[in-house]
Amino acid sequence: MTETPDMKKTDTAVIPRQATDSPEVLLKVSGLTKHFPITKGLLRRQAGAVKAVDGIDFDVRRGETLGIVGESGCGKSTMGRLITRLLEPTGGTVEFEGKDITHLGVAGMRPLRRDIQMIFQDPYGSLNPRHTVGTIVSAPFKLQNVMPEGGIKPEVQRLLSLVGLNPEHYNRYPHEFSGGQRQRIGIARALALNPKLVVADEPVSALDVSIQAQVVNLLDDLQQELGLTYVIIAHDLSVIRHVSDRIAVMYLGKIVELADNKALYGAPMHPYTTALMSAVPVPDPRRRGAASGRILLKGDVPSPISPPSGCRFHTRCWKATQVCTTQEPPLLALKTGHQVACHHPENAPDQVPGDQPLPGAADAVSTVSE
Repeated sequence: MTETPDMKKTDTAVIPRQATDSPEVLLKVSGLTKHFPITKGLLRRQAGAVKAVDGIDFDVRRGETLGIVGESGCGKSTMGRLITRLLEPTGGTVEFEGKDITHLGVAGMRPLRRDIQMIFQDPYGSLNPRHTVGTIVSAPFKLQNVMPEGGIKPEVQRLLSLVGLNPEHYNRYPHEFSGGQRQRIGIARALALNPKLVVADEPVSALDVSIQAQVVNLLDDLQQELGLTYVIIAHDLSVIRHVSDRIAVMYLGKIVELADNKALYGAPMHPYTTALMSAVPVPDPRRRGAASGRILLKGDVPSPISPPSGCRFHTRCWKATQVCTTQEPPLLALKTGHQVACHHPENAPDQVPGDQPLPGAADAVSTVSE
């Protein structure tokens, strides 16, 4: 690919520069890595490592929503805990508002906790059952020594009302609420200090389907009202499509595709993304029994302890060739704002034309009828 004046060169990719009027970058992640050591024996010697996140690069612009999707075990939640600094990275950098926060200690991160908050996946496990709703939502004020105007209790009641709960529930306990209401309490706690960045780790996956849309719409409304920036982690592509401006697709600790919402859903480039899109059910009774073109990937996701060489998806890819087994594809911008890490992308020119197909690659998938 030829580099033009409106592009910048990185170690692994040619990425179009943002326009001068584009939103400011709030969070910048470069080469982020997290390996969990595996120890054996009485001496606890390291025998390997789980490569949960293995070198990812992306940025989040102020006021946008970046969605992160992928199968279970691809490293999405670990990545979320790394950028909120709940986990210590093994390598790479995390910059927030231009400041390197990669290795800040507890004292160094305390002021930044006002600006970076997290909504957890489990609304049952993330709330202390011994504390009242008032105590839970007011905790950020006490930890940061912040006194709202008018006092803590009126502010907590305002937050409860903001997320659709009754302010009179101030003295109730978590067990008195449903799953959706508990998640609203978690959202109120995350918003207490007016954060600039909110990382939501599977915010609706533990909720009943009838409640999911309510919580998703609540997050959307709060973003418009408060000017929030979101990183939303999910495996439900319909949820991500509804809320995200840009979407990153992860597979086995790597980002394999990054594009804006319309481009990704309109013309996905990575075969893995194509397979994920085909798995989204279409609620249309008239199509029952018709060929859906749904792609079923055969085999399991490889172990992150020993990921495949070259392209990590080549063991399950129907387009894999010899080069896929030896050379890891860089994350390249094949279109403006649309990056993909694939030697043989869909809806884009083949990067290694004429390479020898892998034996049995065509049998890696099958299609089904609805």
